[in-house]
Amino acid sequence: MEHPENSEEYKGLVVNSGVEQPAIINPYLNRRRFRRKVYTVAEMVEGILKGDVTILSQAVTLVESVNPEHQAMAQEVIEKCLPYSGNSIRVGISGVPGAGKSTSIDVFGCHVLDNKGGKLAVLAIDPSSERSKGSILGDKTRMEKLSTRPEAFIRPSPTAGSLGGVARKTRETIILCEAAGYDKIFVETVGVGQSETACHSMVDFFLLIQLAGTGDELQGIKRGIMEIADGIVINKCDGNNVDKCQMAATNFRNALHFFPMSESGWMPKVLCYSGFYALGINEVWDMIYQYIDFVKNNGYFEYRRNEQSKYWMYETINEQLKNSFYHNQQVEDMLQKAERSVLNGEQTSFAAAGMLLDTYFKQLKTENL
Repeated sequence: MEHPENSEEYKGLVVNSGVEQPAIINPYLNRRRFRRKVYTVAEMVEGILKGDVTILSQAVTLVESVNPEHQAMAQEVIEKCLPYSGNSIRVGISGVPGAGKSTSIDVFGCHVLDNKGGKLAVLAIDPSSERSKGSILGDKTRMEKLSTRPEAFIRPSPTAGSLGGVARKTRETIILCEAAGYDKIFVETVGVGQSETACHSMVDFFLLIQLAGTGDELQGIKRGIMEIADGIVINKCDGNNVDKCQMAATNFRNALHFFPMSESGWMPKVLCYSGFYALGINEVWDMIYQYIDFVKNNGYFEYRRNEQSKYWMYETINEQLKNSFYHNQQVEDMLQKAERSVLNGEQTSFAAAGMLLDTYFKQLKTENL
């Protein structure tokens, strides 16, 4: 770089040319080493069966993807892993927000690994924002002890608009985890209310975590999530809260007598424990294993799993039909016009929906002719 200050006109003033600036990008950087390896279906299945956590994580990501190519590949992986699945105890853990689900899973998981051995997979479902569509996926931060265990696999997933407290692909993820050798599966739902019961359709034991002092006795006999629970536990039974928890447990036990007997013939138990201080954990796990032995002996265990498989077949049909409708090009072209006609009061919502569905079905008939 030339400096006019060094000319004869400016005697006595000398400006050095300076040092040449280095490049912004490191010339020795090998970008290829940061690229994630793309596995084939055979390689992915082989890695899952060997228990490779990295490949298992990528397979779960593939299952959760909305890319049609990824979905087709994920279905191949699931089909090849299906013969190796089904050998686990699936426990669904649900409760209101703040009931201590993640903290309890941390204690439950460490307890069952220490006493029963094996491997544990935790599928934590985190709510997605209705505004930004994002999800913080922070349940793992509350599982400080369990996250350091090599025999534990913790996978947070967003609901991505799915109702019922679980993600759409949780069912498929369970199959992959079982094929990877995880004999205990925890499914933690989002903080749910009385009607979010989808988790019940994918687990063997449904554990409902409650808190003391959250409502009157009428809340205990309302239909919904209460009547499908296989076990109810009152958390935070420590310190000055022990008497309140015992009273709440008594109210729940009384409420359970108003419900009809479950198909399994099992009478749900109500227990108190403290997830923070790890009190009463052994009794909770004794209840879970008592239930598993009970339903396996009377044949309800296999019956329930068969019913769940049938249920998810119909759910998959509904989801595929919905995707087919909204990705139809003719429907996409008409949606904006239908929205405007509804907003302008020219057409009712029901009439607009009927018109779009008629167009969709007519196109299907035309294609099949």
